[in-house]
Amino acid sequence: MRVAYLAAGAGGMYCGNCLRDNLLAATLLEQGRDVVLLPLYTPIRTDERDVSEHRVLYGGISVYLQHVSRIFKHTPRFVDRMLDAPGLLRWVMRTAGDTKSERLLGTLTVSMLEGADGRHAKELQKLIDVLQAVKPDVINLPNLMFVGLARRLKDAIGAPVVCTLAGEDGFLLGLAEPYRAQALKLIAERGKDVDGFIAMTDYYARYAANAFNLRADRIDVVPIGVRPSAELAEPPENEVFTIGYFTRICREKGLHLLVDAVAELRRTGRSCRLRVGGYLGRSHRPYLDEVRRRARTGGLEGAFEYIGETDRAGKIALLRSVDVFCVPSVLPDAKGRPVIEALGEGVPVVEPNAGAYPELVDATGGGILYDPNDPRGLTDALSRIMDDGDLRRRLGAEGRRAVLERYTSEIMADRCWSIYERIHAGAAAPRQRR
Repeated sequence: MRVAYLAAGAGGMYCGNCLRDNLLAATLLEQGRDVVLLPLYTPIRTDERDVSEHRVLYGGISVYLQHVSRIFKHTPRFVDRMLDAPGLLRWVMRTAGDTKSERLLGTLTVSMLEGADGRHAKELQKLIDVLQAVKPDVINLPNLMFVGLARRLKDAIGAPVVCTLAGEDGFLLGLAEPYRAQALKLIAERGKDVDGFIAMTDYYARYAANAFNLRADRIDVVPIGVRPSAELAEPPENEVFTIGYFTRICREKGLHLLVDAVAELRRTGRSCRLRVGGYLGRSHRPYLDEVRRRARTGGLEGAFEYIGETDRAGKIALLRSVDVFCVPSVLPDAKGRPVIEALGEGVPVVEPNAGAYPELVDATGGGILYDPNDPRGLTDALSRIMDDGDLRRRLGAEGRRAVLERYTSEIMADRCWSIYERIHAGAAAPRQRR
């Protein structure tokens, strides 16, 4: 059985979905399974070996130009190949701003969901041409924005279609009207063409079924898998208690809340500091400036460090240098990958009691939760774990053990492959009866 796995590139940024998709494909290949990882929009960016194909389909430049001008719907393939060159896409995404008009985002999303009836039929045909050469037995779409392609792909390729539920609610539900309503209607309609969905947490499976009118019995849950270090490092012997944060630098992830909590701890005479890493987009640089100002005015001069966006080795080094890990997300998190990464290195976590975090903390026993509606919730939770070394060590050990038992990339790959086999067999049975 061969799987064509489509991964949506994130414009040159480290993206949790890209990291997960690439690790899944890499692990399947290591297991001797037949999978082809095809990037859409832009090349993917990962902190491990990139196993994706060099070509990019639904290239971001081509999609945009075809959306705004009919001329580019008829350009020859050699022009499209130049526009879709990975090097050009990386350069454009590095130099372009991150903001788009509400109308452009809305109409572009609706057009993508319309599939063959939208403005990007040319890109769909190019994808079909590639997939006909790949000859997959199962096609995995990267997120709900692509469910409009399912019917045409199934007709052209003769393979069932699976769709990953990737935390797209923040984008889709944030669209301006009337595009939000149009997008949700199309997802409910076109989602019926998809043979199965894969969510990464029970929380998001339930949420997506309700928010996007999907059948709950067609959603499987495959928890995120990671590659923990082979050997567990000794807990850091920090003279100053160190709190870690590693994910995207943006308001939604709540770094400002963590800075305020650390400032409050220091005002009460506690010795602590904050180490931060993660991707910073151009549009979020003012937010980081704001966070740094809050750190200075809150008395964190010399106690706040941003190490920037790093590779995997830098991420692991940061995790091993901290006593506790926290991402106090403002919006409910759909996946919780940073939490699993921290627990895999034996670092206990403190997280809000919202989104996927309660599920992950309960399943691993590796952290404590706080009430995000309590102004002192985060500060009190950090105080508790700061004051109890035995608790920290126990939570870190239990979290690490749970990750090794249930959240490795091998387990993730096995579960996904079982779903592919089941869906492929279910799609083949009716054909055999005919």
